[in-house]
Amino acid sequence: MRILHVDPERRWGGGEVQVAALLRELVRRGHESVLAAAPDAPIARIASGLGVRVVPCAIANDLDLRAVPTLRASARGVDVVHLHTARAHAMAPWLRGLGVRLVVTRRMDYVPRRGPWTRHLYNRAVDRVIAISDGVRAALVAAGVDAARIRVVPSGIELDRCVPAPDARARLRRAWGATDEAVVAIVVGALETRKGHATLLAAAAAAGRALRYVFCGAGSQEGALREVARARGVPVEFLGFRSDVADCLAAADVAVLPSRHEGLGVAALEAMAVSRPVVASRVGGLAEVVEDGVTGRLVPPDDPPALGAALATLAATPATRAAMGDAGRERVRARYSSVAMADGTIACYLEPP
Repeated sequence: MRILHVDPERRWGGGEVQVAALLRELVRRGHESVLAAAPDAPIARIASGLGVRVVPCAIANDLDLRAVPTLRASARGVDVVHLHTARAHAMAPWLRGLGVRLVVTRRMDYVPRRGPWTRHLYNRAVDRVIAISDGVRAALVAAGVDAARIRVVPSGIELDRCVPAPDARARLRRAWGATDEAVVAIVVGALETRKGHATLLAAAAAAGRALRYVFCGAGSQEGALREVARARGVPVEFLGFRSDVADCLAAADVAVLPSRHEGLGVAALEAMAVSRPVVASRVGGLAEVVEDGVTGRLVPPDDPPALGAALATLAATPATRAAMGDAGRERVRARYSSVAMADGTIACYLEPP
């Protein structure tokens, strides 16, 4: 097959992790992919490194129709156009009539704005909608999207890329000033309000003084979070964006996703692949990924006492952490690999209209 992928995001996020994993798997299977993207974006550089042709295509917002001629020209001769973001999806009505299959992936678990335009985008402008979790599917149905058009294809990770370096734990813990006895809780994700870092800082008192914290990611809330951590006396290492996520996870003891919204939670999958228990908000796809009491703990969102209590329990029970980590590793290998994600995506590409 020939597939045109559209991802105009200039930043690197969980969605781009998934696009990169899908591109690698499609290349491995002999399919031809083309990526329409901002030429200076990380996803464009990665695609070029895979031998995928990149078409320069910036989409500033949902009304930026300057991208339409480029997209229509690039779509001629392909079998599928896969729209990976909301801004890409907004271009779908202008890509009809080219004789190609149009597929969109929805990754966010909040209900899209209800109304005729949303219904048109999902029910008429594209042929299939991929939801990355049952939670995302439910949000789409609540917005009036025809359930028969939706296919749930969970996000997946490249397991062979989630292998930490042998010296990662000792090396990074030294850099963080964490002793062997310290329990390190790590949050991997953008420093944005929706990720719930502030809730974790509020939970630190209930979690106890044995815990240290590592925030792995960058974002607009960094300054505010640094100030809150300083005022509360919470020991936090702010690492910024890191490409060695597996190493960072291996150096930690517990992964935390205090998210307020989460389509699925790639960071949870990555932590589980490195045998780390996950404490997460019971929102969106996180409630599907994390098996409460088996691979980690689920707590209500925006609930510092509950989050602190869950962390305190795990901090005090290393045997429980180890057992949950092992169970998580088996769960992610069985259900959430990039191979399984590619299988489900290709099945959507091949479905009859």
